[in-house]
Amino acid sequence: MSTINEEKPFRIQSYGKSELAAFYLPNITRKSAADTLKRWISKIPGLNNALQQAGLLSADRYTPLQVQLIVNALGEP
Repeated sequence: MSTINEEKPFRIQSYGKSELAAFYLPNITRKSAADTLKRWISKIPGLNNALQQAGLLSADRYTPLQVQLIVNALGEP
Protein backbone atom coordinates (compact mmCIF):
# COMPACT_ATOMS: atom_id res chain seq x y z
CA MET A 1 0.00 0.00 0.00
CA SER A 2 1.38 3.43 -0.89
CA THR A 3 1.26 6.48 1.34
CA ILE A 4 -0.36 9.79 0.50
CA ASN A 5 3.03 11.28 -0.38
CA GLU A 6 3.71 8.53 -2.91
CA GLU A 7 0.31 8.92 -4.56
CA LYS A 8 0.64 12.61 -5.42
CA PRO A 9 3.10 15.41 -4.80
CA PHE A 10 2.26 17.91 -2.07
CA ARG A 11 0.70 21.17 -3.25
CA ILE A 12 -0.15 24.37 -1.43
CA GLN A 13 -3.95 24.44 -1.53
CA SER A 14 -6.89 24.21 0.85
CA TYR A 15 -6.83 21.02 2.96
CA GLY A 16 -8.96 19.56 5.69
CA LYS A 17 -7.06 19.66 8.96
CA SER A 18 -6.85 15.88 9.23
CA GLU A 19 -6.00 15.64 5.53
CA LEU A 20 -3.01 17.97 5.92
CA ALA A 21 -1.96 16.18 9.10
CA ALA A 22 -1.98 12.87 7.21
CA PHE A 23 0.67 14.24 4.85
CA TYR A 24 2.96 14.80 7.83
CA LEU A 25 2.01 11.62 9.70
CA PRO A 26 0.75 9.07 7.15
CA ASN A 27 1.19 6.00 9.33
CA ILE A 28 -1.25 6.89 12.12
CA THR A 29 -4.97 7.56 12.15
CA ARG A 30 -6.13 10.89 10.80
CA LYS A 31 -7.52 11.87 14.20
CA SER A 32 -4.19 11.17 15.90
CA ALA A 33 -2.33 12.94 13.09
CA ALA A 34 -4.58 16.01 13.43
CA ASP A 35 -4.07 16.07 17.21
CA THR A 36 -0.29 15.79 16.76
CA LEU A 37 -0.17 18.52 14.11
CA LYS A 38 -2.17 20.79 16.42
CA ARG A 39 0.39 20.18 19.19
CA TRP A 40 3.28 20.92 16.82
CA ILE A 41 1.63 24.16 15.73
CA SER A 42 1.12 25.23 19.35
CA LYS A 43 4.83 24.71 20.10
CA ILE A 44 6.13 26.94 17.30
CA PRO A 45 6.35 30.53 18.55
CA GLY A 46 4.05 32.83 16.60
CA LEU A 47 2.57 30.19 14.31
CA ASN A 48 -0.79 29.89 16.01
CA ASN A 49 -1.07 33.70 16.08
CA ALA A 50 -0.17 33.92 12.39
CA LEU A 51 -2.80 31.30 11.57
CA GLN A 52 -5.38 33.26 13.59
CA GLN A 53 -4.46 36.45 11.72
CA ALA A 54 -4.87 34.53 8.46
CA GLY A 55 -8.46 33.79 9.44
CA LEU A 56 -8.17 30.44 11.19
CA LEU A 57 -11.47 29.43 12.65
CA SER A 58 -12.44 26.26 14.43
CA ALA A 59 -13.53 24.97 11.02
CA ASP A 60 -12.08 21.75 9.69
CA ARG A 61 -10.12 23.31 6.83
CA TYR A 62 -6.93 25.28 6.31
CA THR A 63 -6.83 27.88 3.54
CA PRO A 64 -3.90 27.90 1.10
CA LEU A 65 -2.37 30.82 3.05
CA GLN A 66 -2.63 28.89 6.31
CA VAL A 67 -1.12 25.79 4.68
CA GLN A 68 1.78 27.95 3.44
CA LEU A 69 2.36 29.29 6.96
CA ILE A 70 2.43 25.73 8.35
CA VAL A 71 4.80 24.52 5.61
CA ASN A 72 7.07 27.52 6.20
CA ALA A 73 7.27 26.58 9.89
CA LEU A 74 7.42 22.77 9.65
CA GLY A 75 8.83 22.16 6.20
CA GLU A 76 7.09 20.39 3.37
CA PRO A 77 5.55 17.07 4.36
